[in-house]
Parts: sequence; structure tokens; C-alpha cells
Amino acid sequence: MVVGDCWLTMDLLRSEPMQLVQLIIPVESAYRAIFYFGDLGLFQFKDLNAEKSPFQRTYAAQIKRCGEMDRKLRFFKEKITKAGLSPSTKSSGSVDLDLNNLEVKLGELEAELIEINANDEKLQQTHNELLEYKLVLQKAGEFFTSAQSSAAAQQRELEGRHNGEGSIDSPLLLEQEMITEPSNHVKLGYVSGLVPREKSMAFERILFRATRGNVFLKQSVVEQPVTDPVSGVKVEKNVFVVFYSGERAKNKILKICDAFGANRYPFTEDLGKQFQMITEVSGRLSELKTTIDVGLVHRSNLLQTIGCQIEQWNLLVKKEKSIYHTLNMLSMDVTKKCLVAEGWCPVSATNEIQNTLQRATNDCNSQIGAIFQVLQTKESPPTYFQTNKFTSAFQEIVDAYGIAKYQEANPGVFTIVTFPFLFAVMFGDWGHGICLLLATLYFIIREKKFSSQKLGDILEMTFGGRYVIMMMALFSIFTGLIYNEFFSVPFELFGPSAYGCRDPSCRDAFTIGLIKVRDTYPFGVDPKWHGTRSELPFLNSLKMKMSILLGVAQMNLGIVLSYFNAKFFGNNINILHQFVPQMIFLNSLFGYLSLLIIVKWCTGSQADLYHVMIYMFLSPTDGLGENQLFFGQKFLQIVLLLLALVAVPWMLFPKPFLLKKQHEERHQGQLYAPLHSSDNTFEMEQHIPHGHEEFEFSEVFVHQLIHTIEFVLGAVSNTASYLRLWALSLAHSELSSVFYDKVLLLAYGFNNVIIHIIGIIVFVFATVGVLLVMETLSAFLHALRLHWVEFQNKFYEGDGYKFCPFSFALLSDDEE
Repeated sequence: MVVGDCWLTMDLLRSEPMQLVQLIIPVESAYRAIFYFGDLGLFQFKDLNAEKSPFQRTYAAQIKRCGEMDRKLRFFKEKITKAGLSPSTKSSGSVDLDLNNLEVKLGELEAELIEINANDEKLQQTHNELLEYKLVLQKAGEFFTSAQSSAAAQQRELEGRHNGEGSIDSPLLLEQEMITEPSNHVKLGYVSGLVPREKSMAFERILFRATRGNVFLKQSVVEQPVTDPVSGVKVEKNVFVVFYSGERAKNKILKICDAFGANRYPFTEDLGKQFQMITEVSGRLSELKTTIDVGLVHRSNLLQTIGCQIEQWNLLVKKEKSIYHTLNMLSMDVTKKCLVAEGWCPVSATNEIQNTLQRATNDCNSQIGAIFQVLQTKESPPTYFQTNKFTSAFQEIVDAYGIAKYQEANPGVFTIVTFPFLFAVMFGDWGHGICLLLATLYFIIREKKFSSQKLGDILEMTFGGRYVIMMMALFSIFTGLIYNEFFSVPFELFGPSAYGCRDPSCRDAFTIGLIKVRDTYPFGVDPKWHGTRSELPFLNSLKMKMSILLGVAQMNLGIVLSYFNAKFFGNNINILHQFVPQMIFLNSLFGYLSLLIIVKWCTGSQADLYHVMIYMFLSPTDGLGENQLFFGQKFLQIVLLLLALVAVPWMLFPKPFLLKKQHEERHQGQLYAPLHSSDNTFEMEQHIPHGHEEFEFSEVFVHQLIHTIEFVLGAVSNTASYLRLWALSLAHSELSSVFYDKVLLLAYGFNNVIIHIIGIIVFVFATVGVLLVMETLSAFLHALRLHWVEFQNKFYEGDGYKFCPFSFALLSDDEE
């Protein structure tokens, strides 16, 4: 939590002390009190009307009104987005609207916008129909013009033949047709319009079949897509003219046109009327275009006006809806004059809550003040940690595993250091660490800008963990300096190497051998180790032993925290019969192994630790021989082995019997309960559970047996699990070395600039894609597993529930 720009320094080890509170608020000041509680954000209300449906609650009508206003605001947002505008995120002055005025205003704006949209749709439909009509006039006019010119040419040819010398081969029917009177010619009707191009073939086929071939269809392709007046979608169409004879054929054609979605338009054969109609249609199109443009400008101005205030209106509606939703959780007093609320709040916020109630009473000029009283309960309180923008991401890592039980030790305090450190052990390269640091510094420097924007899922997750990544990068630089790796290249940053060539005249020191010529390299791994034949065995031994030391240290920290938990809750049984045997068992085996590792490092002994640990179990009384590291080691091993064997039944048997005895003593003498006064009976029954709880000894014993087996086996498996630190560190180092040697150096081995550029590009993409993205994610997940499983299962129960106060700051944009 951040107040202003100040970083709050809070005690994160234990959650805030909480209390169950009852509030009795007069009806006239209830709304104002809940509003102030939303601003305060320190009170979690309990639902006292859980048995009622949403429609049976007191303020269901107000919530329905808010839902209707929310629908109108969503309608406005949809239209603003469709128009290509964006709602303004800047505040345009204070909004002095109450719910009633806002409801009226939203209704007026919705009606106006619906009317504008309806008029615009009608005008657009008319405009599109006129455009299609114009196309029909033009294309069909071309049909008739070409047909008339063709008919005139045929007429002249026939007349020429008739006036010339007749031939015996001349068709008699043609002569008969020539002498037929014009009044006896068959009069053909026609239908013109547009049909979608994808349906034109089927349209022609159905016409032919329905009329048995007694129609003539002429089609012309429209080059540009046409906006359909009905659907408003751009469609590729053809202009058609169907010639027919008879009313039956006409009716069939009209039905087929309707079935295929063909839009029909009237047409005349007269060229003069055609030209006049085209002129009229063009004029109407121009007028409609002007009218539509004016309407669009008016709608755009209206949407911009709405967009300037829609975010504030949206926030106001969400606040009102959340207030009435909270009021519905309160129970009405018998007198119908007071509302009774119950909920959790931090003990430290008592004065603020009382001041808030007093402020609400004064603002409403209420004659009766609100009553604040603390209730006694055995119900487990919620868990509340006050975090800031730095610690919140680490706390979320812990909360993803499970919310801490009320006031148990919080692993988040230690996760701030141990999580990035274990990540860095697997990601140790100060070149890669600098790249991560620069990337996260970009997010930190521009966090105000990014926090006000809607980011993608991956970018949002990265931005939320920017401080975790920053700590991971800083620790990676530190471990990279220890490993002495900068993109797998060693540097003599802290002085010259302690090793030199055996012979000053030698050229290949890596094959001839090195001798120590100076003092030990002051910090980290000596740069001369890199590239030698013994580099891999040396670094493997170093990182493997270091992983065991880190793992045993963190597991011991977890067991120590279980002691502090037991001490805090006054559970002496867990201290004597869980903490003590667990510490003895773990350190008798793996604590002893850690001691051997440190002694071997300090003395430079060649003892085989595998042999020592294996024969500690197989033959503890045999001599150690050359594997002895210090005096009295054999006797110490026997003692530690016996302690480890004693610790197992110590963990298993005493605790269930002591719990049974404790339960019997607690309930002894409770067969007769004292009489309570009638005034307090209801409150006692409501908040303090009573009755003799059953104690299942078999269930407790089986649970303790499972816990003991889990710890004994887990001590081995968890220690082995920490070897992932060694494995991933080795993999990261080897991948980095391969990219450097086999890509960058190989490209520079050629005397060609293009190959150099290609090599640099491949190296950059491989480093970013594999080492900075995939390896970062891999090391992050492994560090997460080490904390959740190996560390937290030693002390962390994680069966609590989070403190969720009523707060306007927690209202999300997607809240319904």
C-alpha cells in the first residue's frame, strides 16, 4: 500500500491484529457512512442477509437502477469505440451529479443518440438504394442502347434485301414478319435490378428452369463492391435485366428475385426519361450526402461530449452500485430505523472508523449517533498485510501458494531476499543480469505511464513484477561476478589471476599446466579456470556443494520459523515434539554433510564425502581411513546417527497422546454449564461456539504418522531437490558458452563483413530468446518451486483467507 509517494514501513512478519466489530447505524446516515467506508478501505463487511435472494433485499431497486445506467454507459462506450474515438482519461472538472440527475441525463443522451442513429441508418439506406438505382439506370441504359442500335442495323439489312432482287432461297417467314403490322408484335416486359455476384449463376439457372426457358436474362458486372441497403455490408453485385412475356412469368421472376435478395428498381426505355431520372437521382444523392455528413458531425460531437465524462460517470455508477450492494449486506433493525453491520477491521484502524461514523452522522444532521462495539468470537480473522509497491509482488508470490493463517509467520519477508538470490544462483552471469536490469529499469522509470494504461496479459504480468525482476537482476550481477562470467567470458576485474604458466616461454598454458604465482584471486572464481580442461569438474564440484549448503540453510530457516510460530501461539507441544526432533534429524544427517563440505574446503582434504555418508549408515563402526577429516569424526558420526534414529519416534508418538490428554483436561468439568442472563444468551450463541468437540485419536495419530514420514523422506528429497541450483547454473553457463564460441567467435573466424553481421544478429537473438527469456522463466519457476515446496512446507500452513475490505480503490473496470 502506498499513501501518496511515501513508502510505508510495516511489520510484514505477522499480519495485522484484527477484530470483529458490530456497527449500528441510523438509516438516514447509513448511505453516507458506507460511502466514507469506501474511501477509507479498512472495513470488511459480513453478509448478514445470506439467506435472502438478491431480489428480496432492501436496496434491490437501487441496484437495478444502477444496472440500467451501467447498461447505458456500455452502450455509449460501444458507440464511441465503433466511431473510432477513445474515452478521455483526463478529468474534466468535478462531477456534481447525484444518482437521480445522472439517471435523467443518461436517459436523455441515450434517446438522442438512438434517434440520431435511427435517422442515420434510414438516410444511409436511402443513399445506398439511390446508388444502386443509379447503377441500374446506367448499366440497363447501356443494354437498351446497344439493343436498339443492333435492331436498327438488322432492320436496315432486311429492308435492303427486300428492296433488292428476290432470291428463291430467301426465308419466307422473314418476309412474312416484315409485312406483319406493328400492332401484332409481341410486347415483352422486363425487370431490372442488382443481384449478388456469388448468386448470379444460381439466379440465372433457377429463372431458366422456373419459366422453362421463356425469359431472356442480361447481366453486367459492377466493377466496385456496392453497399447493400438492407445489410449495410459491401457486396460484389451484377446488374441484371430479365425480359419475359406474360403475368405468370412476371410473378415467378419477382418471387425468385425476393428469394435471392435481388433488389429491383424501375426502368424506362425512353432515353430522354432515362437521362432525366439519372439527373434526379444524382441530385438527390448529393443532397443526401450533405445531410448524412451533417448528421455524422453532430453524432461525433455528441460522442466526444459523452467521452469526456464517461469515465467519471462510470466510476460514479460503480461506486453507487457497490454502496447499495454493501447496504444490502446489512440487516434492518426491528424498529426499521437502524441498520446493523458486522465486519472485520484492523485494531489500528479503530479510531479512523469511529471518526468516519461520526463524520457521517454530522453530515446527515442525524439526531442519533452510530454505535461501534467489538464482538468476541472464536472465528478465525482474515489475514491482512500492509504492503507497498515493492513488497506487494513478493507477497503475491506467497499468496499464490496459499493465504497465511491469521498471524502466522509470513514467508514473504524472507522471500524478498531468498527468492531473487536462488534465482541468481541459477542465472549467474553479470552480463545477462545487466540486460535484465536495464529492461526492468525502463518499467520502473515509466511506471506512472504504464500504470494508467491497459497492457497485454504478458506485459501486465511483467510490469506487475518489475521490482522482483529488478532484485533478480541485481543478485544475478552479484552471482555473475562470483562465477566471473560476462556472456560466458571471464574478466580480471579484481586483479590479476593467481595462476601463471609453468614455463615463462610456454605458449599453451592450458595444456602444459598452471602454477600458483600470486595471492588467491580476491573475489569469485579465478579467470584462469575458464577454458581449462579441469574447468567443468571444478565448477561442478563447487556449485553442487554450494547448492547443498544453501538448501540445508534454507530448510533450517523454515524449521526455525516453525519454532517462532509455535512460540507465538503458545504451542509448547510443537516446540518440544516437532521443532526439536526435526532440527536434530535434519542436522544429524545433512547438517553434518554441510559441516564436512566446509571442513574439506578449509583444509583442502581429498576425502571422498560420498564414501563417508554412505558408510555412515552401512558400517558406522568401521574406520574412516584416508577419508577422516578431523579427530573424533567416527564417534561423532555414531552419535549423530543415533540421534537421527531417536528423532523419528520422537516426532511420531508423544504428540498424539499429549493432544489427547490436553483435550481431556480442557473439557473436564464442563458437563455442567453456568446459567447466563437472558440478555446475553443470543449473542453468546451467535458468536461463541459451544459443545463438547469430539477428539478422534486415530485420526490425529494417522495425521502425525503421515507428517513424520513426509518430513523424514522430504529431508532427503528436498536436499536433493536443491541440486537443481547446480544443474540450471551449469546449463545456463554452458548455453552461454556455446552461443559465444560456436556463433560469435565462429563468425569472426571468417574474413567477411556480411558473415560478421549475421553472426552478431544470430548471437543477439539467441541470447535474448533463449538465455534472457526462456532461461529466465525456467530459473523463476524452479526458484518458485524451492520456496513453495522445500521451504514453506516446513512451517507455513497457508489455510487463511485474505482481508478484502470495501474500498472504491479496488473497483475494477470489468466489475459487473
